[in-house]
Amino acid sequence: MNTYGSIGVYSPLRKCMKKTVLLRGKTSLVGPSNVDFPSGDPGMYQLDITLRRGQNLAARDRGGTSDPYVKFKLGGKEVFRSKTIHKNLNPVWEEKTCILIENPREPLYIKVFDYDFGLQDDFIGSAFLNLASLELNRQTDVTLSLKDPHYPDHDLGNILLSVLLAPREEQREVTMLMRKSWKRSSKFQTQSLRLSDLHRKSQLWRGIVSITLIEGRELKAMDANGLSDPYVKFRLGHQKYKSKIMPKTLNPQWREQFDFHLYEERGGIIDITVWDKDAGKKDDFIGRCQVDLSTLSKEQTHKLEMLLEEGEGCLVLLVTLTASAAVTISDLSVNSLEDPKEREEILKRYSLMRMFHNMKDVGFLQVKVIRAEALMAADVTGKSDPFCVVELNNDRLLTHTVYKNLNPEWNKIFTFNIKDIHSVLEVTVYDEDRDRSADFLGKVAIPLLSIQNGEQKAYVLKNKQLTGPTKGVIYLEIDVIFNAVKASIRTLMPKEQKYIEEENRLSKQLLLRNFIRMKRCVMVLINAAYYVNSCFDWDSPPRSLAAFLLFLFVVWNFELYMVPLALLLLLAWNYFLIISGKDNRQHDTVVEDMLEDEEEEDDRDDKDSEKKGFMDKLYAIQEVCVSVQNILDEVASFGERIKNTFNWTVPFLSWLAIVALCVFTVILYFIPLRYIVLVWGINKFTKKLRSPYAIDNNELLDFLSRVPSDVQVVQYHELKQDPSHSPSKRKKNNPG
Repeated sequence: MNTYGSIGVYSPLRKCMKKTVLLRGKTSLVGPSNVDFPSGDPGMYQLDITLRRGQNLAARDRGGTSDPYVKFKLGGKEVFRSKTIHKNLNPVWEEKTCILIENPREPLYIKVFDYDFGLQDDFIGSAFLNLASLELNRQTDVTLSLKDPHYPDHDLGNILLSVLLAPREEQREVTMLMRKSWKRSSKFQTQSLRLSDLHRKSQLWRGIVSITLIEGRELKAMDANGLSDPYVKFRLGHQKYKSKIMPKTLNPQWREQFDFHLYEERGGIIDITVWDKDAGKKDDFIGRCQVDLSTLSKEQTHKLEMLLEEGEGCLVLLVTLTASAAVTISDLSVNSLEDPKEREEILKRYSLMRMFHNMKDVGFLQVKVIRAEALMAADVTGKSDPFCVVELNNDRLLTHTVYKNLNPEWNKIFTFNIKDIHSVLEVTVYDEDRDRSADFLGKVAIPLLSIQNGEQKAYVLKNKQLTGPTKGVIYLEIDVIFNAVKASIRTLMPKEQKYIEEENRLSKQLLLRNFIRMKRCVMVLINAAYYVNSCFDWDSPPRSLAAFLLFLFVVWNFELYMVPLALLLLLAWNYFLIISGKDNRQHDTVVEDMLEDEEEEDDRDDKDSEKKGFMDKLYAIQEVCVSVQNILDEVASFGERIKNTFNWTVPFLSWLAIVALCVFTVILYFIPLRYIVLVWGINKFTKKLRSPYAIDNNELLDFLSRVPSDVQVVQYHELKQDPSHSPSKRKKNNPG
């Protein structure tokens, strides 16, 4: 079943229980129905489908093949999407899904597409499955001929399915119960809370699995040069990670660390696959292995050398199982920070006296999700079934669903452990749809360092790109408690990676945006060079004379400690400009406009996904274009982060930079440079000997990775609320 990412929607209406297959055979779907269906009650029937395979599909790629995948649509909404089978006109899927059917007389629409990486997917063909012609409780093998409405005479191949339509008596009982609960608000509230209690435990993880990918040894050569470009994929349940690519080696050194949430008490199985990256074609499979967590003891680091199955070589891993962090879900009546003893215990845990205890535990976050107002209507009834997802890096929790309501009240408290104070809290509102992907209603992104403790605020919901408002506001009250010393030290360590997300695709708007950002950074350097050259040319004699005297003074008296001192003075100068009201920082409307254009382009791409795009001519160079697009983004972000450090965009980081520059200035003033270089070199040469499995990092780059780029500044910018929405007004309208 296709649901939002890795969160799912926790409702009895979403759980599909497999029926026993009673009979098996082939039948024709042509002709009138021989089944008398009752008037449609929601979710009264369950359709179990097995997508078997495709036969003689149409070729859509220049190599005479296709990369097919299948979509099922019901009532105009996508209810299932298969995996992609690369370079195959006779793909075998063998994928199962189940769909709850409201109206069995409504046909199931089946579409087949050819996946084009970074480009618009090509339409192969479509077919209808007439559910009314199926015999109840009988498994049926179906062969559907694909057609294109624009070319009805073309033979586009066949899709083979096995389907079983069965009534759901237990589903009908749940539906009737919920219908009754909607009639009385008190019963409805009880139902929502009961559903919340059912899924609360399934959200909370029982431990954390920390994996350090050290190296690979004697991997299989997959390229013509006798080498490979290996990378590794990890999977534990819905959690996925992908390592970086190590070019041209059979003995790669990764030194990367990942954290998984452990939901099962008895452990779980981590699936590990190794791949060889190939530009412009399907990546080659090198081998696989598995880690059975139930065999590992907790609170201990295990060094594992895993031999690869179906391939050659091995992987070296460090695996550590630790107890769960303090992640909880509770009602408003259970508030840790309002209990004096618990609050004192939390403040003590993150006091300066415990600055070197458990360096990964930087702070404590409490989020009260109170309510939302004036949400978008996502259902045909003019209502929505909203629920809220609260995310902090890879920690993801959600509220119960409030049915048939545009002004839902959740009144839930979520607590998280903070591992990086520069993380961004994301709160997203979705509309729950039975057996379909949750519909997006709105989102806000709040940097932890911008939170004002204990203040209930109304946040205007934004679109998916976080560039502009959508309909509705959400009321949150957030508290952050952290240890500043731990947070500062953590800033100089690598950022936590997020679960695997969608591959970057080629976008002309994104490419243009990154090019313009890169151009702006380069123009700063060019303008500075022009300014210096104008001093040499004496375009302005007073300015050139002052520059000449300054040059003589600096060169004659130059010492190395003056470099960090100059940067320190620049930070101090910008700080005094800000506090004196002469802030010259401007809201980046150029980047914001480009982001909005990019979102419009994404919407157009979604709507035109069935049309064949003219961009297929770029198929051979699409990966190159995506790489250029990403490189431009990285370089532009690097320049913008340096600028935003000195612009005091994040005061915590600017103060941290001041402290570091003061330390460097003092060190360079009192200690000769040769001693500093000697200590640096000894540390670098002996680091591998002292800590063989230490993860390599660059403290300066890790620091800059916490500074937001101009794009992120726009995304995290808090929108102004409509004056018509206010807590006081809400209380008047809803007493008690």
